[in-house]
Amino acid sequence: MRGHANGAGRPVTGAETIGLPRGLIVLLGLAAAVVAVAGLRVFAEILAPVLLALMLTVTASPLSTWLIRRGTPAWLAAGALVVTVYVVLIALGTALTVSVARLVDLLPQYRTQLADLRAGAAGALTDLGFDPQRAGDLTGSLQSGTLTDLVQGLLGGLLATASNTLFLLAVLLFLGLDAVSFPARLNRAATQRPELVGALRSFAGGTRRYLLVSTIFGLVVAVIDTLVLWALDIPLPLLWGLLSFITNYIPNIGFVVGLVPPALLGLLEGGVPLMTTVIGLYCLVNFVIQSVIQPKVVGDAVGLSATTSFLSLVFWTWVLGPLGALLAIPLSLLTKGLLVDIDPRTRWIDSLISAAGPAAGPAGDRRRSGRAPAAEPR
Repeated sequence: MRGHANGAGRPVTGAETIGLPRGLIVLLGLAAAVVAVAGLRVFAEILAPVLLALMLTVTASPLSTWLIRRGTPAWLAAGALVVTVYVVLIALGTALTVSVARLVDLLPQYRTQLADLRAGAAGALTDLGFDPQRAGDLTGSLQSGTLTDLVQGLLGGLLATASNTLFLLAVLLFLGLDAVSFPARLNRAATQRPELVGALRSFAGGTRRYLLVSTIFGLVVAVIDTLVLWALDIPLPLLWGLLSFITNYIPNIGFVVGLVPPALLGLLEGGVPLMTTVIGLYCLVNFVIQSVIQPKVVGDAVGLSATTSFLSLVFWTWVLGPLGALLAIPLSLLTKGLLVDIDPRTRWIDSLISAAGPAAGPAGDRRRSGRAPAAEPR
């Protein structure tokens, strides 16, 4: 049922015309949101790879569009798109797996250092008044075998994701094939659903800008971290540089994840002073770039405030698991496009969640161009 204007000139929704109070409408909306989120959590194992494939395809789709404009056959453009994404994923996965395997081979060399560290920690706890047996139990995990088992478990987890990886590659193949003709289908759909198509295009553009900014900052951080760790003689500096690059796609707190392994190796190599140096330099470089400068640039690029980005990270990680941390910003852009940008009556929310006000998205584009908003689709 279409809305109409009431006596005050405010549009009246269909729910209001049948006498539903606004409070009940809000409660029904919240109940529907809870059901939707519960469904996302149930199917997270399937949805997370699909959404990752969607994000990668959206990011790389300009390549196929450019090739078609140059006269390349559609099937060849689709193949180039799929191969490009495959090469990037396989290169990152191979580098990470080989580096973790090297770390497994390296850890047994630190048996003596770990034993000394364990004895020192147990002595410190005893001096603080702990029972010696209790202190030994608390420091029991500080041994080479435990850390080696932990890292081997991580490597096994990477290998165990092979089935999910095959599923991801299959989804990427079909999305890549459809991406070639999708712009033309969007143009046809825009004649009847301009707001929806505008929201989808806003999501695609925001996702590309986010990944471009994150990639540039990630490369800068990875190079600096690698040089710093190499100067400090921390083992496997290239591995930790690669880890910094990957965790840079996790908003706000990614540098903390990348800090733990080199700080631990710094403790084993040079004791507390070297570990403190590693933590201090990481905080100086990574915190300033990733947690101060980058969120501001990302917010301006995609139209999400720093608070919204952080809450997106927490929410999507809780819903989809570890992949949710990587997909937090793109998924928030998609949700914003489908729930806010698509409806003129909800665009006021854009002012509350955006970094620079409601200038982002389809509505902001029309305000800047001076065009009136399109009529609400029937």
